[in-house]
Amino acid sequence: MARAEPPAATFERRVLRSAAEHHYLRVRLELPDGGARPSVAQFKQLVVSALRELHGEVGAALPVDVLTYEEKTLSAILRVVSSGLVKLWSALTLLGFYQNRRCAFRVLQEYIIRVQRGVSAENSWQIVRRYSDFDLLNNSLQISTLSLPLPPKKLIGNMEREFIAERQKGLQAYLDVITTHHILSNCELVKKFLDPNSYSVNYTEIALQHVSMFFRSEPKWEVVEPLKDIGWRIRKKYFLMKIKNQPKERLMLSWADPGPDKYLSDKDLQYAVKLLSSCSHPYIYKITFATANESSALVIRPFSEKGTLKDLIYKAKPKDPFLKKYCNPKKIQGLELQQIKTYGRQILEVLKFLHEKGFPYGHLHSANVMLDGDTCKLLDLENSLLGLPSFYRSYFSQFRKINTLEGVDVHCFGHLLYEMTYGRPPDTIPVDSFPPAPSVFVVSVLESILTCEAMKNGMPTVSRLLQMPLFSDVLLTNSEKPQFKIPTKLKEALKTSKECIEKRLTEEQKLIHQHRRLTRAQSHHGSEEEKKKRKILARKKSKRSAYESGEEHSAKYSNSNNSAGSGASSPLTSPSSPTPPSTAEHASF
Repeated sequence: MARAEPPAATFERRVLRSAAEHHYLRVRLELPDGGARPSVAQFKQLVVSALRELHGEVGAALPVDVLTYEEKTLSAILRVVSSGLVKLWSALTLLGFYQNRRCAFRVLQEYIIRVQRGVSAENSWQIVRRYSDFDLLNNSLQISTLSLPLPPKKLIGNMEREFIAERQKGLQAYLDVITTHHILSNCELVKKFLDPNSYSVNYTEIALQHVSMFFRSEPKWEVVEPLKDIGWRIRKKYFLMKIKNQPKERLMLSWADPGPDKYLSDKDLQYAVKLLSSCSHPYIYKITFATANESSALVIRPFSEKGTLKDLIYKAKPKDPFLKKYCNPKKIQGLELQQIKTYGRQILEVLKFLHEKGFPYGHLHSANVMLDGDTCKLLDLENSLLGLPSFYRSYFSQFRKINTLEGVDVHCFGHLLYEMTYGRPPDTIPVDSFPPAPSVFVVSVLESILTCEAMKNGMPTVSRLLQMPLFSDVLLTNSEKPQFKIPTKLKEALKTSKECIEKRLTEEQKLIHQHRRLTRAQSHHGSEEEKKKRKILARKKSKRSAYESGEEHSAKYSNSNNSAGSGASSPLTSPSSPTPPSTAEHASF
């Protein structure tokens, strides 16, 4: 589980099993001949009549509660004891008439899904889904070409208790797969399925409205076609553009609204976005035009038919949807060693440049690196200004040592280097062991970023990575002089924004760490081994208490005998020993 665009990765979703004592049915009454609609009392009587007609008076006595009833839609939620589920279901299915009118009950088999976003149980909600909704989602996700474990359909016997319980397990397994898959969990189809209230807006239409308003003052641009779903963000849309007097030249327009890390004032945001078109660097993709207002930003760049570094790795077509391009590559193959060295060095150089300029980035991944010949060029500098969440946020938010944007960039570079080397993303983070690589120097860099030890000790700096053998001997032939003049006042605003972004990240990491500790403690406390230990300790404590209680009782009995007839207790003495004074100090050996 759902706020602005959330970090997919932090969702927790579970299909809740019905309680053992009761089952719940959502039913709908259909009256094909029309006429008066039954009230809730009449609806309840109709249910009882259906039971009596099929199962007699014994069936009519079956306890059934009408929990909710909507007269407008003739739908209701019924509660029945689990042992009577089949009786009720069959009676409703076979009922054919109501007050001499044709009728039919449709039993809607639905599942309650609890969705939680992040670690706070307060940020959770419930949704109701039918199997047909799962089936529709699964059909929509087929574009990914992934084999997803949706339980199969069953036409006969699908109301049996055993089948329903088994299907619930299967649907839970299905949800587990799609919500732990990094790309699927972030796609619009899955988010709309799990959080329909937050993702009901058509962002393509909103983007078109903003673009149309922009074109009123800039009539030289023209939209050729929307580039549907080519990116992973739900609230960032892309359009293929052209200039009216240069119809053969193709450009790409991207539109996005601010995210949760937008800390620049509206005035500073507009100024910073417009400044991007003046940035000149051999490893930053040129921006033709950029503008922003208080609600969104619009950036126009040249469109590259060759695509991004991710397109090269996955051998994908740039215009295809993100799910189709990257979820399940047909052939997994990394790049040549020289490409890895050159591209890696170029990306590190531009990261160093941005860090020195005090410009926050935090959005490095292979789909944000454009290929121009044999040169890598960074994309989407506007993302950090708008405060959009990083593609890898669900990973680095788990590790408290990755708490600066420089550290985030290095961590993201580790993901990118792994992808260039092996042709696919790592299965898990941290990485325990690395497959054979074209060079031991590649593994050395990966170990410094993606291993458990690296996560505990913190990320190396970009300067340190540039000094490592994999990149130190790479000769860069590009002679273009970097230029990116940022006024002092804007630098201060960017610095403040960067500090706020890092502060929010640190707070999120702290909450995740506390939640992980609590979960670990609860898991340990509830383990069978721990339960046995507690039972043994309880028995020992009980025996010790009983023993001490017996000793105390014995001592009291002894003292009572010694003081009998004297009215006071006195120490025992032997005939040959002097009687000690009543105030003497006591010593023991």
